Amino acid sequence: MSFERLRAQVIPANEYRRERWRNGSGWTRRVAAWPDEDAWRWRLSIAEIERPAPFSAFPGVDREQVLLAGAGLRLRFDDGEERLLSPPCGSARYAGERPLAGEPVDGRAEVFNLLWRRDAVQAQLWRRPLVGPMLFFADRCECWALHLLAGEARFDADAGLPAMAQGDTALLAAPERRRFLLDGGGELLAMRLRARD
Repeated sequence: MSFERLRAQVIPANEYRRERWRNGSGWTRRVAAWPDEDAWRWRLSIAEIERPAPFSAFPGVDREQVLLAGAGLRLRFDDGEERLLSPPCGSARYAGERPLAGEPVDGRAEVFNLLWRRDAVQAQLWRRPLVGPMLFFADRCECWALHLLAGEARFDADAGLPAMAQGDTALLAAPERRRFLLDGGGELLAMRLRARD
C-alpha cells in the first residue's frame, strides 16, 4: 500500500461535508478520507457534540481526538475509565472499538478526529505553533495532513497550493520524495500518516 494516488491539496473549511454519525447520535463534518469515503484507511473529520451521546464503534481502527471548541468534553468508557479533553486543545488517543460516550462540558463541544486502520497505517499527531517557516517531506509511503487551528499560512511557490485560513486543512503528498515549505503565523495540528508495509 502507498499514497501514490493521493494529491497535494488545500481543503477550505467551507467545503467540509456535514453528515450524520454512523450511529445517528450526532453530526460530523467530513474533512478527508483515503483512498475513498467508503473504504478508507484513514479519515479526518470534525464532530459536533451538543449533548451526551454514544460514539460510533470502529473495530480495527485507532483514533485521536482534539478539542477544537467548547468548555471541554468528557469521554466515558464502558469499562469505567474517564478522560477529560480540556481547553485549549485537550486530546485523547484510544482504540476505536472501545465502547464510550462523549459528554460536553457546559454546552456544545467540537472535536477534530483522526482515525486510521491500525493494520494499514501508522499515525502521529502534534499540536504546534506556527511562527515562521516549517518544512514537511512527503513521498509514496508518507503523507501529512495539516489543520490550521488559528492564524493564516501560505506555501512556497513550488508547492502550487493556495494559502490557508483558519479551519482549512492541507494534504501534503507526492509520488516521490518532495519538500513542502509552510510559512505564516498561528497554530496547527500536524499529522504524519505512514503506510505500513
